Amino acid sequence: MIRKLVGASVVAGALALCSSLVQAKEPTAAETEGNRMERKGNAEERAADADKARAARLEKKGKAVKSEGKDDGDKAEEARGEHLEKKGKAKMKAAEARGDAADTMEKAGNKAEKAGVKDKKAEEKAGER
Repeated sequence: MIRKLVGASVVAGALALCSSLVQAKEPTAAETEGNRMERKGNAEERAADADKARAARLEKKGKAVKSEGKDDGDKAEEARGEHLEKKGKAKMKAAEARGDAADTMEKAGNKAEKAGVKDKKAEEKAGER
């Protein structure tokens, strides 16, 4: 039993030494830039989603006002509802375009980060030889 404990402690000690010798390299400029672009894309995408929700509410309100105006026979209220509905549709379209641009930015960030990782690995490989 003591032999097993001694053996296990020797192995644990060796692993601790090995792990302290292996150090994480600093991220390359491409990795840092890729991470920054990815974070910015994610934030932009969240903002676009919030804009989509607001646009949907505006469009829904416009439809309600429009139908209420039709029921009451009030042309001004009906026109106001139609205007709100159109405004909501336009805002939805703009938010979708913004979300697509954010998605593109996020993908570009991922590509840049992968390129940085690839460069780092190539550099490490060259350093070993």
